[in-house]
Parts: sequence; structure tokens; C-alpha cells
Amino acid sequence: MENKNIRNVAIIAHVDHGKTSLVNELLKQGGVFRDNQVVGDRVMDSNDIERERGITILAKNTACMYNGVKINIIDTPGHADFGGEVERVLKMVDGVLLVVDAFEGPMPQTRFVLEKALELNHNVIIVINKIDREDARLDQVPDEVLELLLELDASDEQLDSPILYASARKGICTDDLSKEGTDMKPLFEAILNHIPAPQGEPNEPLQILVSATEPNEFVGKLAIGKITRGSASVNQPIVLCNYHDEELKTKGKIVSIYGFSGLKRVPLEKAECGDIVLIAGVNTVSIGDTICAPEDVTPLPFVKISEPSVEMTFAVNNSPFAGKEGKMVTSRQIRDRLYKEAERDLSLRVRDGETTDTFKVTGRGEMHLSILIENMRREGYEFQVGMPKVIFKEENGVKCEPMERLTIDVPEESVGVVMEKMGHRKGDLESMNPIRNRMRLVFKIPSRGLFGYKTEFLTDTKGEGVMNSIAIGYEPYKGEISRRNTGSLIAHETGEAVQYGLYNAQERGQLFITPGTKVYEGMIVGANPKNEDLVVNVCKKKHLSNCRSSSADDALRLIPIKPLALEFALDFIGDDEYVEVTPQSIRMRKIILNADERARAKVRGIKAE
Repeated sequence: MENKNIRNVAIIAHVDHGKTSLVNELLKQGGVFRDNQVVGDRVMDSNDIERERGITILAKNTACMYNGVKINIIDTPGHADFGGEVERVLKMVDGVLLVVDAFEGPMPQTRFVLEKALELNHNVIIVINKIDREDARLDQVPDEVLELLLELDASDEQLDSPILYASARKGICTDDLSKEGTDMKPLFEAILNHIPAPQGEPNEPLQILVSATEPNEFVGKLAIGKITRGSASVNQPIVLCNYHDEELKTKGKIVSIYGFSGLKRVPLEKAECGDIVLIAGVNTVSIGDTICAPEDVTPLPFVKISEPSVEMTFAVNNSPFAGKEGKMVTSRQIRDRLYKEAERDLSLRVRDGETTDTFKVTGRGEMHLSILIENMRREGYEFQVGMPKVIFKEENGVKCEPMERLTIDVPEESVGVVMEKMGHRKGDLESMNPIRNRMRLVFKIPSRGLFGYKTEFLTDTKGEGVMNSIAIGYEPYKGEISRRNTGSLIAHETGEAVQYGLYNAQERGQLFITPGTKVYEGMIVGANPKNEDLVVNVCKKKHLSNCRSSSADDALRLIPIKPLALEFALDFIGDDEYVEVTPQSIRMRKIILNADERARAKVRGIKAE
């Protein structure tokens, strides 16, 4: 049976193609806000990091009404590193809105999320967004989307998907380019007509597949999922089970039910088949579990999430400044936080390291892990992390490594330097196409070849280049790749950096610190252009004497420093270095702080070889 009063739809797209802005307008025109209510941009980007970076990190649920039909909308991330968020929520919906930029066309993440939607046989509505761009390619982009559907073996029905043209910023949409849109009504109508109503058996025992969980300090852990069978009511007895774990059977009862209405959660006494709801009652619930009625305990299969490919070591901070800036600094606190994150984020894996103070964390990419690090430091955690490394596999006795498809859009004059850098990083050119006054290059490259390249890329293209990548599986090992061609400038002693010491040190390379910065022996204070480490004394003061000259007291001028950001630090460090992360500071250091001990360790390493 179909529930004609509900539609469940996810909005999927590549990063920065306008998903969250589109949701904003659907909520505005769906009557969620009052006429006189002040509504900000990207209301669905709720946490600070999402607002600062302008990207969606977590998939979020909302809902609006149109012509008496409740439309449940899921806003999903567009960055490849958060693809796991998209994969897990697609089981909750019956169709997708594929948003494509009117200039850029289909990009790597567009292919990835569309492929996942087609595998689940979802209906697709294609929305060409940003039609008000001066460089919009409205005659070419729809054809590129249809070519992508053909490449992904879409069904005949999916190939006949309706194509709409929108400007989410202006809040308009049209199905005919000869007519200018005035509102989002054509998109609402397409959702009602083309996205099927959820199907299920309303008179059968309850069954809900949990696609997301959320902590709540009042009612415990909330399970988010679609009711695929029966109905849910408060105080109803339930059994928690799992398709992959037959022994998991936990009894409980529904304490409370919430439905989505705009940006709010509305308490419900009863929820019907086909609706997306939040259920409280079993605190042990995890993503992928099934909530069933006791009379029919039948678990549902859950989508297999793609494996992570990048690993980092998290460790307790043991630097001379340890414990001065953070609230949570012990191994137990860091361990609990990491394992808690792994429960919520299925793309993340956590395991204990070789020592009690270290943990191995694997994720989808550098950004995936850097967002976790940033969240932890804002919550008051203090720790240190090692260099990101790819996870190798052995297939049929051959060492294999993760590969990515890299799409680069650059001005024509930057093509040469990009091609040269890609050659050094084992990138193979797959295609090269002009798009207006720019060039689109597509490479197949090892994941480790992209480590540390973003900053270099922006410098090479004078800030005008755009690069995006997506994982495409494992291939045989491509050989050695030089991660970086610079060394580190290392502080000689513990103290406070002074202008005189920095003035002498800046001749050796690019500095990362300013006068007054507290440093310790073994801390990295700059980059050496030569590919070797160099110890410098930034705490050195000028000797005082009773001799004077007319120029002796002239101000010492310092070259502007390179400010330390988390992503830059993760890209910069080598095998023998750590990034020290605290709520107030980002520092880089050698794992072995003492210069003499580092030298002895290096000699022992050479002798061991």
C-alpha cells in the first residue's frame, strides 16, 4: 500500500552546487517560516564548522508541506570525504533531487552519489542550478547529465527523469527555459508527480530500519529511520535486532516519538507507515539496526558503506606544554570520544594502537579526519596526531593502493605547471577539455599523491584553480612519491621567541611563529627550503654592550610569517613529526624532541637498514 500523504526525498550533489540553498528556498516557500520571520542563508548548516567553511558535513532531516502532502527532505554533504553520510540515508528515501551546477556540470561527487541512488533504483529529478550565472552552459550541461546516466546504466525510467532549471539564490525554478520562473512551484509539483509515495504494510507488525542516531540529554539516544511496516505509538513494546548479528535482540519500549516539521522536532503520539521519525527507547541502538514489534522480529539488510582509505595516529599530548590549554587530556577521555564518533560515523574506524596512549583512526580522506580533529579541539580536547597515511592492501599477492579520479579546472596558462606536478605525483591524464576560457583536466592518481598538494596547487594557479577528487578503488602500487621537498626549522631550546632570534632564523627559511610565541626544544618553527632539518635558536637575544653607533638600534624587520592552519600542518608534517592540537593552539613538533637523541635514532635506523 502507498501512503499518498508523504514523499521522502534526498538532495544530492557535488560540493558547492547549491543543495543547502535549495533546501532553504523549499522550506521558505513550503510555509515553514512566518511571513515576517528573518531567515538566514543555509539554515540547515547548523554547526559552526559548516557555517565557517560553507560546506555540509552531516546529513540532516527536515520537512515541509505542499498541497496537503508532507515532504520529508534530507540535505546531504557534497564533499567526497563525507560520502558515508549520503550512503546511509539513501535507504530512507524513495527518490532524489540531483542538483548540478549550470557551469561546472557533473563533477566527481555527482557521479558517486548518483551511482548509489541508481543502485537502490530511486527515481531522479535533475535540477540544473545557478542558471543566473553569466557563464552558465544551459545548452550543454543537461546533455552531460544524461551521458552520465547512460554511463551508470540507468533504467529507461531514470533516463526519462524530468529536468528543471533553478536559481536557488533567487528562489525560482522552471521546467521550460523560454519561461522565466517565479517560485519553486514546478519543483514541488515534480516531487509530488515523479517521486513515488512510500510503500509498506500499515496493518502489519512494526518495522523501522535505523539510518541515523542522535544523542539527547533528556530521553537518551534517538534512532532516526523510516517506518517500512506497521505504525509506531508511544509506550509500544519493541525489539532491537540486526541483520548481520543474529544474537543481538534487545527488548524495550518506545518512550517518545518525534516527527520533522521544518527545523523543529514535533512530539507525536503515533506515526504512520512511510514517515521518517525519531524514536527514543533503546539507548543501545546503532545505525543499521532494525526496530521491530515483538511478534515479528525480522531485521532488514543495511547498505554496505565504502571502506575508509586514510589512517592517522591519535596520541596523548606529551609535549612540554601538555595539559596547559585543554580540559580533556587523558588517554581514557580521548579513547571514549573517538569510539563514540565511530558509532555515529560509519565511515570512521577506530582501534587501539601499539601503546595505551595511541589510537589508529581511519577515514575517507584528510578532510574527513581534520573535521574530527577540529571538532575535538573545540570541545576542549588536547592531543597530538601523526602524518596521514593511505591504507595498502594485498590482492592476489600484489601490493595495491587506493586510487582517486581527480578533476581540475584551471586557467589555460596554468596547465603546464599542473601537468608537471601531476607527473611527479604519479598522476595519469585521462581527458583534457576546454570549458569556456578554462581547461578541465581529469587524472587518475594515487590517494597519497594528493597529500600536501592543495596549498601547492593554489599557489601554482594563483588561487584560480579548482580541484575535486573521488575514490575509485585499489590498483597495483605505483612506486615511491616524494611527499615534500622541504625540511623543518626546529627550535633549539625552550623559551619565548624574540625578534632578534627570529630575524637571524628567517634567513634559513619561511617562519611560522611571531615574537612572543612560547616554544620548546624540538618544536617546528618554520620550513627549510632545503630538504633537510635545521636547528635554529629563535630565543637568542642580542648581547648588551656599552658601545653605541647611529644604526645599532634600528628596528629589525621580519618577513611576514606563514600562519599555521590545521590542514596545512597535516599536509606539512613527515613520518617523524606530530601536530600538537589544543583548544587554543596548533603546533608542529618532532616526535623525538632532543636533537642529540634524534641524531642517535637516525644512525640506529641507518645501521638497522
